[in-house]
Amino acid sequence: MAATDAHERLPVYKTRKLYIGGGFPRTESGRYITATDPTGEFVANICRASRKDFRDAVVEAREAQDGWSSRSAFNRGQILYRMGEMLESRRQAFVDTLVDTAGYTPDAAGAEVDAAIDRLVYYAGWTDKFSQVFGSINPVASSHFDFSVPEPSGVVAAFCPEAAPLLGLVSCLAPIIVPGNTVILVVENDAPTLALDLAEVLDTSDLPGGVVNMLTGHREELREHVGGHRDVDAILSVGASTEERTILEREGAESVTRMEFRPGRSPAEWRADESQSPYWITPFVEFKTTWHPVGR
Repeated sequence: MAATDAHERLPVYKTRKLYIGGGFPRTESGRYITATDPTGEFVANICRASRKDFRDAVVEAREAQDGWSSRSAFNRGQILYRMGEMLESRRQAFVDTLVDTAGYTPDAAGAEVDAAIDRLVYYAGWTDKFSQVFGSINPVASSHFDFSVPEPSGVVAAFCPEAAPLLGLVSCLAPIIVPGNTVILVVENDAPTLALDLAEVLDTSDLPGGVVNMLTGHREELREHVGGHRDVDAILSVGASTEERTILEREGAESVTRMEFRPGRSPAEWRADESQSPYWITPFVEFKTTWHPVGR
């Protein structure tokens, strides 16, 4: 008699880890968060990222930033497009997860996954165009060429929205990495396992390790450490409370960290065209002006 006939088979549950430097380490603290579905049923135990995990992610992001920014804009666009391709190949799995863990209807889940795929493709198209749109040739009263061109800020930390656990995440990470930044995403929402599923998609999308890092945890615990970290060049916070905004601005003032605050949005609002724009790229670039003498 086969073993499966004698005993009911126990399913093998996936171990949910962090995504740092292109790998999937466990949190150094050993702590975890219990994720549940809308009815309160157990979904998974996921890592609760610590201050040390964030510091490790910043190190990996910094090491990856030069290589990522030095790639051609066209190649970065290819990789973002590949991310969309890989998400498309796992579309049904993400739809099922949104239904089972976030309480979506099948139609709403399908709409969010489709919008996330389309958003990756949208920003893939901007990688080799935004510099032309936002750069300029400046008129000067001397015999010089004067150019202003956007360059990446560097390492960006992002507190992701609570609503739209997949689309909100994609809407944060894509415009940040388009110009050559690297990013550490802090995820706290009702379906955090989706972020770790997305990390597996990114890991098979030709994306270099360290360009995108994902930490599941409590933003209230991490925000002071994020704001005060001197090797973080910019911070995005979506749906920040007044307290969180005050903490981030206070902690980031000494190192002059660039801050971008955006209001929270409903899942339907995240699907709207207003939630994607090349102007979502510009908060994470610096404009460099170069002078060159006119040849005679």
